[in-house]
Amino acid sequence: MERLEEAGFDPFNTSLDPQQARRIVQDACAGGDDGELFLERRQSQSLMFDDQRMRNAAYQVDEGFGLRAVIGETAGYAHSTDITEAALQRAAESTRFALGNGGGQMAVAPASTGRQKLYAETDPDGEADFAHKTALLQSIDSYARGKDSRVIQVSASLVTSLQEVIILRPCGLLASDRRPMVRLNVAVIVEDNGTRHSGSAGRGGRHMLEPLLVSEIWQGLVDEALRIALVGLRSEPAPAGVFDVVLGPGWPGILLHEAIGHGLEGDFNRKGTSAFAGLMGTRIAAPGVDVVDDAVLPGRRGSIEIDDEGTPGQTTLLIEDGILVGNLQDRQNARLTGVESTGNGRRQSFAHAPMPRMTNTFMRNGTEKPAAMLAELRDGIYAVGFGGGQVDITNGKFVFSCTEAYRVRNGEIGSPVKNATLIGDGATALQKIKAIGDDLDLDPGIGQCGKNGQWVPVGVGLPSLYISGLTIGGQAT
Repeated sequence: MERLEEAGFDPFNTSLDPQQARRIVQDACAGGDDGELFLERRQSQSLMFDDQRMRNAAYQVDEGFGLRAVIGETAGYAHSTDITEAALQRAAESTRFALGNGGGQMAVAPASTGRQKLYAETDPDGEADFAHKTALLQSIDSYARGKDSRVIQVSASLVTSLQEVIILRPCGLLASDRRPMVRLNVAVIVEDNGTRHSGSAGRGGRHMLEPLLVSEIWQGLVDEALRIALVGLRSEPAPAGVFDVVLGPGWPGILLHEAIGHGLEGDFNRKGTSAFAGLMGTRIAAPGVDVVDDAVLPGRRGSIEIDDEGTPGQTTLLIEDGILVGNLQDRQNARLTGVESTGNGRRQSFAHAPMPRMTNTFMRNGTEKPAAMLAELRDGIYAVGFGGGQVDITNGKFVFSCTEAYRVRNGEIGSPVKNATLIGDGATALQKIKAIGDDLDLDPGIGQCGKNGQWVPVGVGLPSLYISGLTIGGQAT
């Protein structure tokens, strides 16, 4: 954190005077407990190549500010795309209404712990121009169609963005960050004897675009998407009933994110609406289960050097050896519960107020060998890939669809199954963990999380996991 005078406050070369901005923010938050001015500029380019032609090409620049004043559980928030003193003054007049008669005590600004450099602060496009990107997407299409005659459709998309943020606090301290992001996605549809199936794969993160342009990388994505589609062609209806399940490593961590991670966010726990509310210090999972939210993994999609309130990102231990030891906090919920912010105050854009959100959430490694875990399955399901899911935060009940799963009998992986859904609740599933693999993997950088209408990039991860007695929705046998 720096002071205006030291940092040369320059909100995107606008006419906004730094000292006047500070005075307006101070006035807007006077009598409150907290508040900040959040300035943002985001430039992004997205390309979609579908069915052998460029279907969409878009370049967009958005900028604006959000001004917040907080007292107790109440927050006033105003935002505008017009970064001028007049617009800021109008916003301040609106946010002051939330403070009523005041009486708050202004919270101390976030302390700087020395920012960790997690990503380059440059345009992720580098030297890759529009022609280069178009050629890449055309090559993906040609390569996929040449791999297998059953490929009837190919879609490839490429998105790059650079988000610049400045956070100004009433005391004059500020924080800033420049956050790059890239993502490449490939999807294919195959057809054989009138049966169709799709498969997809992607990769990305907070790094330069250049690594995704390497042929081994994008060809690997095509190969994976095609493999998943071909597996689907030979899949059989999933059984219905209660089965032991082994989850594969990496992307299946989305189940951990949804069924457990959201329930450990500070707002849900403070309000008592989470299934895990009031359980701090008690056992909520099997021994050996360690779950963390880690914002400081270099280059990862969910990583942040500072959150959207200016608090440095950090590693937060949530579950230790099965015991609930932490929640994810923004400044408001942390203050109201008498704890410190964990640097998880995040927002979609300047038009949104921050709230507790995950960054990169995963379960740490265990000691079991995945092959040994599968060998123990007498009659179960090996779930490797997941699609959409639904979770009720109040009771932790979840329903997740599998995009790739296999029937396992007597320790042998058999036929792939389709339309399998995992049904249960997070609290019970945590207690039913029988073994944790030693093969922790993180997702390939494609995660996006929605909460209260806001979307932010996240990461998930998991080692292979043996869970006993999960309900599988499928076809009754």
